[in-house]
Amino acid sequence: MPLLVDGERVGPGLPTAELLRAHPHLEEKAKLLRSRPARVVEPKGLLYVQQREFAVTTPEDGSVSILGSDDATTCHIVVLRHTGSGATCLTHCDGSDTEAEVSLIMSSVKSFSNTAGCGRSALLSFPVCCFSQRLLHRVSAAIVVDVGAFDLQPDDVHLVTFCVTELNDREEKDIHLPIIYGIAVNVKTAEIFPATFPEKGPDEDLRSAHILTGARLTNIYDAKMEQLHIGPYFWRPFPHVDFWLEQDDKQILQNLSTSPLAEPPHFVSHIRSTLTFLKEHPFPSRSLFPDRKPRIYKKNDEGLWEQVCSDRI
Repeated sequence: MPLLVDGERVGPGLPTAELLRAHPHLEEKAKLLRSRPARVVEPKGLLYVQQREFAVTTPEDGSVSILGSDDATTCHIVVLRHTGSGATCLTHCDGSDTEAEVSLIMSSVKSFSNTAGCGRSALLSFPVCCFSQRLLHRVSAAIVVDVGAFDLQPDDVHLVTFCVTELNDREEKDIHLPIIYGIAVNVKTAEIFPATFPEKGPDEDLRSAHILTGARLTNIYDAKMEQLHIGPYFWRPFPHVDFWLEQDDKQILQNLSTSPLAEPPHFVSHIRSTLTFLKEHPFPSRSLFPDRKPRIYKKNDEGLWEQVCSDRI
């Protein structure tokens, strides 16, 4: 089945410029989205999604009301919502295996929608930063490929919001930067808005280490149990970790970022913290997951994540 805009099929490989010419309201919606100030989302009721993670839940969830992610420069954040059941997925992916990732999130949303009887899956948001004119065409081409992956799915997907490349670009001192670094979706109302997140846990360093060591896209949330599941994750000792920890900020930024001119201010400190974690845990099967079980979290009465023992589940 096709990827649809206003009921019309979007052919695979259609350049971004042609898509916007054919459907100018997409540009207007992107302008409206990026004109809104980023909202600070506090931890209560929030499920934060890191890179190469996704989470799916429904409006009936009593623990999570907001899904969100940020720090997206060359990555993209996708929100997929089924209009019948309200099942909503947010994922932060980097194009490492787009077709498999799209298939995974589509099936995850559908798993909550089989009893809905009606409705459709609607791609509500697909924002990507454009940070350099030199890379603009390459990034645009990547977006075309990624959108085309939805065209391969057996179900209709309706593109509702498209905020990518030049639609999410600003220039500052001849440097191109994203306007939107992060978004959130209210699972109850389907509202999408630019957002920042003071808290990105739990287990922020552990999850980041999983990413840095080559993780595949991972579902981190069990909506039926209303539990966050982290791991079990396994990796080999990170190569040259001592070398990287000895480097200055400029070297880390230049060598461990895909967009060194566009990263948020905390990028280097975040990478250092992740590298330190990898140095402290070269063999997570011994130090972190000796029982081969995930770390499980539930929201407490204050709406914050609290770890629970797996033998109590």
